[in-house]
Amino acid sequence: MTGRPLLFVDVDGVLNPAAPWPADGYGRHRLLGHDVLLSPVHGDWLRELASTYDLCWATTWQESANEHLGPLLGLPELPVVTVNQYTRRAGDPRIRLAELISGHKWAPLLRHAAGRPFAWVDDVIPPRLVRNSLLRSDRLLLRTDPHQGLERHHVDRLLRRPPAPRWRRR
Repeated sequence: MTGRPLLFVDVDGVLNPAAPWPADGYGRHRLLGHDVLLSPVHGDWLRELASTYDLCWATTWQESANEHLGPLLGLPELPVVTVNQYTRRAGDPRIRLAELISGHKWAPLLRHAAGRPFAWVDDVIPPRLVRNSLLRSDRLLLRTDPHQGLERHHVDRLLRRPPAPRWRRR
């Protein structure tokens, strides 16, 4: 474990956008029965972010992200946060009924972070979580447009001011 913040990365809607425009540079890949659009620039950006963050997959692709996507993007094997089949545990934050689908990753991410500062890039983050994290120095939640995915301005924001440990009163 390093003193660097974690960066949780989703795949669909972030690295595999629905309809990127312009679509230059994207290649279509058939993976696990799905057509996936990937851009080598996303691999470049993630490697750039790895100089500041410890990267983690936070995707329903689970371990398949390392097996299928990582090699196409030129990424090493990354830790995977188990987000599929979420089951509430004691101590998990409450998720509103209306946010069960969009917020199912929240508790697993908090559990994985275990108090470390982190950033989360996803196309499906409940707006309430984004708002509640705005004033926290240890969290940065960035929503992407699912049609465009990760863009340079997201990378620049992540690099400009990464999450830092919260100041604690003794």
